[in-house]
Amino acid sequence: MQRRLPLRTLLATALLAATALPTAALAQAWPGKQPVKLVAVFPPGGSVDQVSRILAPALQAQLGQTVIVENKGGASGSIGAGLVAAAPADGYTFAVVFDSHAVNPALQPNLPFDTRKDLATVAMLGTSPMVISTHVDTPYKTFADVVAAVKANKNVSYGTIGNGSLGHLAVTLLAKGNGFDLTHVPYRGGGPLMQDAIAGHVPLSIGSIFVAKPHIDSGRLRPLVVTTDKRSPQLPNVPTLAESGYAGFNAPAWWAVLAPAKTPPEIVARMNAEINKAMQQPDVAAKLAAQGITVNLGTPAAGQAFIERQIDTWAQVVKAHNIKAD
Repeated sequence: MQRRLPLRTLLATALLAATALPTAALAQAWPGKQPVKLVAVFPPGGSVDQVSRILAPALQAQLGQTVIVENKGGASGSIGAGLVAAAPADGYTFAVVFDSHAVNPALQPNLPFDTRKDLATVAMLGTSPMVISTHVDTPYKTFADVVAAVKANKNVSYGTIGNGSLGHLAVTLLAKGNGFDLTHVPYRGGGPLMQDAIAGHVPLSIGSIFVAKPHIDSGRLRPLVVTTDKRSPQLPNVPTLAESGYAGFNAPAWWAVLAPAKTPPEIVARMNAEINKAMQQPDVAAKLAAQGITVNLGTPAAGQAFIERQIDTWAQVVKAHNIKAD
């Protein structure tokens, strides 16, 4: 004899099933409805734009749907991220972000969205060392030479892609934590920074391998050290800061794909799997490696945990050293 369930339980079960149907149907149909948009949160030409355009054709082939890259730059990536946070959570709009995404909440306290609550990590794409370089005509052959000059009361300056950039925060953390000072010179992006670096107008520069390597290869810049705890395959002869006496120091540049927070988890999981598959294609992997990027094949949860650690780490540096946005 069948056991009868109370009417209230039956109604609750039916309501739950009815609520789940649209999400399940949406996830099953995705992405058949319309083109998928990758919002690159920096202008054309930079690493975020390049990474987006490397991924888009591979994802388009795998998904059987048009994948469009749309640049929405400004405010260190927060304008584009805000547009995606406010977009419909239907799996058709994603943000491609850079490491500044984790710095922005501390530098821009009036952001119109909550970085932790309004965006969900789909995939951590990868990381890359930043490289501290010097003009070839300076006397600095190693990073130890730089520190020795500073401790001999010489004023040594370094350029970054902007005030509050990860390069700025990383050097601040390194210098202040080890009893020496370097003078910060902020530029408005990698192009202006490299122009002055190769002209010798600023003795040191810090930027991603994507930004610096062409000028290292041309012989106009001398790489001194990378900011990660492992050497870069693109610069195998350049020591890490950890090898240079700063044990445990690790400040990578990174890229990730995000979605509006309420995007169905089934779609997030599918997009994560497609991105991981795309990054394993030989041509995509080679192009990302050429940008200096070490690919990360992880879950959305692992990516979210990484970004939240980055937010916590750099918020402490911003607060401790009273760093302000431009």
